[in-house]
Formats: sequence, C-alpha cells, structure tokens
Amino acid sequence: MMKLQLKLALYNTLTKVAIITMMGILILVSINRISVNHIHQRLIQKKNKLITNLSSVKINDLLTQQKTFTDYNLLKEEYIILKEVKNSDTSKLKHYFSQESREIEGSQEEYQILSAEFKYGGRRYLLELGETMSTVGQLEHTISVFTFLILLAAVILTLLTDLAFSKFLLAPFYQIIDQKLNKVNDPISFNYEPVKTTTEDFKILDQSISILMNKIADLFITEKEFIANVSHELLTPISILNTRLENLLNDEKLSPEGENKVFACLKTLNRLKSIINSLLLISKVENNQYKKPDSISIKELVHEVYEELEHRLMMMELKFTINLSEDHHFTGNRSLFNTLLMNVVNNAIKYNLPSGSVSIYDTYIDKHYELIVEDTGQGMDLNEVQHAFQRFEKFQSEKEDSHGLGLSIVRSIASFHDIEIEIESEKGKGTRVIVIFPEKD
Repeated sequence: MMKLQLKLALYNTLTKVAIITMMGILILVSINRISVNHIHQRLIQKKNKLITNLSSVKINDLLTQQKTFTDYNLLKEEYIILKEVKNSDTSKLKHYFSQESREIEGSQEEYQILSAEFKYGGRRYLLELGETMSTVGQLEHTISVFTFLILLAAVILTLLTDLAFSKFLLAPFYQIIDQKLNKVNDPISFNYEPVKTTTEDFKILDQSISILMNKIADLFITEKEFIANVSHELLTPISILNTRLENLLNDEKLSPEGENKVFACLKTLNRLKSIINSLLLISKVENNQYKKPDSISIKELVHEVYEELEHRLMMMELKFTINLSEDHHFTGNRSLFNTLLMNVVNNAIKYNLPSGSVSIYDTYIDKHYELIVEDTGQGMDLNEVQHAFQRFEKFQSEKEDSHGLGLSIVRSIASFHDIEIEIESEKGKGTRVIVIFPEKD
C-alpha cells in the first residue's frame, strides 16, 4: 500500500514524463526532415555561388583533360561533379534532390545530392553537389542522448519537487490523523483545537473528526456513569441479602438441606459481588479516579505476588521461577499494578496443567523494558488471543471462580500506566503475557 503523498508524486511525475517523452519522440522524428532541409539549403547556396563565380576559362580548364570533373574534399563529406550535357538544348533544365550511396576509395557513403543543369556560353552543363548524411546521423545521436539526459533529469527533479510539495500539502492531513486519531487513548481528553491549514477539505475533515469524537465522548461518559452507578447501587442489596443469609445459617432449626441451599446462595452472591467490584474497578481506572504517587519496584512486587499465591502453586505442584536481570522502577499506582500482576500470574496458575511451570523473567527490546509471565498451561488459539481482553470472555472455561473480567482489568490498569500488554499463546503448549513498559526519558 502506497501513501497518498507518493501516489500524487508518482502521478505528476509519470504525467510529465509522458509529455516529455512525446516531445522527445516528436523532435527525433522531425530532426531528420529538418536536417535534410538544412542540407538542401546549403547545397542550393553552394550551387548559386559556384555558378556565379564560373567563367568560360575556368570551365575549359576544368574540362580540358576529361569530359567530367569530379572533386571530393579531404574527409569525403562533400563532393562536386561538373560535366557537359550534349544534345539537350531544347529540353527543360533539370533541378532536383536525391539521396544515393556512393563508393569513394573503397568506402560506401550516403549522400544528399543536388543535381542542377545550367547553360553557360551557349553550352549546357550538369552540376552535381553532394553532402554526406553522416552529419545528420551524428546530429540525431547527439539530440537523442541530450533528450534522454533531459528526460532523466526531468524525472528526478519532478519526483523530488512533487514529493516535497505533496509533503508540504499533506502535512496538515497527517497532523490531523496523528493528533486527532492515533494519539487519542481516551475520547474524554480529546484535543478539540483545530489544526492550522489553508486547505478547506482538511478543515472539514478536522471538524468532522471533532464532532464525531464529541459524540463518542458523551456516549463513553454515559456508559461509564451507568456502570459505576448500577454497580454501586447493586452492592447495597447484595450486602443486605448476604447478612440475612448469614443470619439464617445461625438458625438451629435449619435443616442440612436448607444449609446447602443457603451456602449456594451465598456463593452466588459472592460471585456477583466480585463481578460488581471488578466493574467498579475498571470504571474508576478508566475515569482516571486513581493517582500515580508511588515509585514501584518490579522485583519487590513480583516477590509479593509469589508469596500471596504460593499456596496455590503448591496445591497444583507447579514450579515457579523468577529470573529478573534488574530491579526496574517506574512511577505509578502500586496497588493497581499489584492487581495487574496478580491477575496475570493468577491466570498462569489457574489455567496451567498439574506439575507444570510458571516463569517470570525480563528483557530489553528497542530500549523498552519487558516483563514476561510464561506458563505451560492449556494455551489459546488465535481467535481466543484476539478476544482475550473483552469483558466476560471466558472461552468456555469450566473454572468456577472465572467471570471473564481479569484481563479486562489488566488492560485498563496497563492503559492507565501507558503500558502495553501482548499475549502470545499456542493451544496445548502454554501462554506468554508480555508487559511492555514505556521507554524512559
């Protein structure tokens, strides 16, 4: 796929190349005719000058020893033939041009020839003047080379100037794309200041994007407020129900069957409460309700997560490896990042195989620090990886404590810290979650 700037430059260049090429072909086609006409004019001038300067004495001297006088110049580029014509006194004087080959001292040359009859002193003579066509060929070659060089220079110059001009012309367009689309992570913080441009089309594009972003921001705010309000309002009746069910368990008259049903209800309420708390957390993170006051040590946080989940690792007999080359520090919200790392490692344990392994290690790629959590679990196919961050996406998981919001929380917290999350996974072999930190200033 080519950029619009390059397409415009190529179009303008090819158009001009086509015009220059047609002009060059026209010149090459015309140069032969022009050159031949020029030779004809020179031959006529030479003929007139020669006839004007002739005298009976000169003609007699020229034709004394032979019936025909022939003379070639040193380079055989020109020649002259003079001979007397007999028995043609009443016919019309001939005057014509022709192109013929002549062999001179063993070499064949092509000549433009002027054959002209004239009368002098009562006698009739034929004067033949010839000029070689080699000069025409040399001229055509010179013009061809010159035309090609002009064409090549025109192509390069045109391409460069068109690229520069189209870059200048499209600069506001790319600025609009970069500032109004590529760098926008949150529609609420969208920059509505118009990009400076004198092109009306770009102004319309800028205004249209701003109007669209304003509508998206309104919908985004409405959605966040709805989730936050609904989640908050649901926690109150859930707490009331939870308290009543716990009180019901204390009733000595409650049968074992009744206890089992109450326990099932409490389990469902706790699951619902967990979902609501997760939605509230996502909503607060996305609404920037948290601050970033902490200096966070990756090594320290990884060991804390390990200590909190050590019992689960032992239950599944998983091998846990930490191999950090350095103690990377960054500024953020320690509690939130703890939640992010906890969710990632918890998934590596939850979806692992018995006697498998979980590894945490780091690396640097293109000056970006990367923290990698790798497991030997069941893995995901490409479709599952592409939808892994969608809310309530469980991929038919049979885990009872899974409600499909863990990776949504991870993505929200990562975005809050300007961190990128990538997932590499293969079905049946395991998963790698890569946490990519921004480059340090």
